[in-house]
Amino acid sequence: MSDSQPMTEAVPVTWRTRFSPRPGLTRLRESWIAVAQIVIAATCGYLIGRHLLGHETPMIAATVAISSLGLARDARPGRVAETVVGMLTGILVSEALRFALGSGWWQLAVALAVTMLLARFLSPSPQFAIAAAIQAAIAMILPLAPVPFSRLLDGVIGGVLAVVVTAVLPRNPATAAIRDARAFFAQFDAAAERLVVAVRRGDRLRAERGLEKARGLQAPLEAWRASLDSGRSIARISPFLRGRRAELERHARILQAMDLAMRNLRVVGRRIVYVCEDRSPRDVPADAMAEIVRAATLVGASIDDISQEPVARETLLAIARRLDPAAMLPGASLGEQALVSALRPLVVDLLVASGVPPAEARGAIPRI
Repeated sequence: MSDSQPMTEAVPVTWRTRFSPRPGLTRLRESWIAVAQIVIAATCGYLIGRHLLGHETPMIAATVAISSLGLARDARPGRVAETVVGMLTGILVSEALRFALGSGWWQLAVALAVTMLLARFLSPSPQFAIAAAIQAAIAMILPLAPVPFSRLLDGVIGGVLAVVVTAVLPRNPATAAIRDARAFFAQFDAAAERLVVAVRRGDRLRAERGLEKARGLQAPLEAWRASLDSGRSIARISPFLRGRRAELERHARILQAMDLAMRNLRVVGRRIVYVCEDRSPRDVPADAMAEIVRAATLVGASIDDISQEPVARETLLAIARRLDPAAMLPGASLGEQALVSALRPLVVDLLVASGVPPAEARGAIPRI
């Protein structure tokens, strides 16, 4: 890229871009299992309440199932169960107050106030309180049930079915995690590559932008962590996902190591900003860092293809053995040697991400 070439450029937006069906088709592909879970749980809840228990309008069974599952990708059984408990709390409070005070506008206000205060006491989650309040309002506004607390039973049925269906018809635990991992590695590589160009050219402005990109990696990492935690939780209870557990645990090991690598990339970025003050190009640190970036790309590729893991491991081990600041940069300034020293923890983290035990990864780095 030449110095005169702009770093950003306008992207034309046509009517085909605005009205493309691809985003909608992507959402359909990613949501069909969630839709199936909701339809099955809600329908079964209604049928059990209506035909097995004889409840005339078992709407609560369906609404609890729908609301607790939802279309969000975070379908961890623990989260679903927490939402169910919040809804049952609202139904219980509403039914008890209706039995004691009757129904009306002020009874609704009292039920909502008591439910939300109790929910806030029980859980720090705002969603817990809102779920409880919604179900309390529904239970209070619906016509009085012939049997007291029958709606609570409907809610239990809907909640149990919601938890069961996450195990019997689980959402693919790896799809969202892999997608989020790819997004993280793409941004990690972009930040690191910009830092490579900066140190190769002695470009402080580019170094600062690379550091800014490195600081922006927290959000994609947390998105990856959330989707991976959800997948691992589902895989623990679903007998159909037993074969995915080892794969998801490997992903968790990569994520934990990349969390540290991200932090060390910021340290490297700050060092590069400092050494670029004099605008002098530094090819040796740039070459070393470029090799590290290529190895990090291999680590990212191993998320999809485990055969890339040993390739990344051998590449990183070859880099690690050369990371002696005095040997790489004899007679160089302390700033340059400090930059090479900052690359050492980054390589250790990437080695751990590639499957090397932490002690062995640290031992691969020359002592200084």
